[in-house]
Amino acid sequence: MRNRAAGALLADVACVILFCAIGRRSHAEGLTVAGVAETAWPFLSGTAVGWLASRAWQRPTSLAPTGLAVWLCTVVVGMALRKATSAGTALSFVAVAFLSTAILLLGWRLGAGALARHRRSL
Repeated sequence: MRNRAAGALLADVACVILFCAIGRRSHAEGLTVAGVAETAWPFLSGTAVGWLASRAWQRPTSLAPTGLAVWLCTVVVGMALRKATSAGTALSFVAVAFLSTAILLLGWRLGAGALARHRRSL
């Protein structure tokens, strides 16, 4: 169980970092470790809040409630922290963040669930 939770947390962190790296690249901001970290920290903070709020370690791969809580907290807390630090929170960015992180954070859980169902059917 501990390994599954650690793997799920790692997957969530990787998804958030991927989201931030793609965003920086699409805006020609450079893909330095420091630059990606600067962009990612508010969203990673939100991911941590989502993990704690949903007790994600208990059901780390479940779509609901874990995946939904992690996704919503990632974006809502991330945007609140960006706003608090005078970083960009344009409506178009918020929309892209909601959609992109949904695809990433919920998508891997959907894939994991499908794989688990497939394995059980064998």
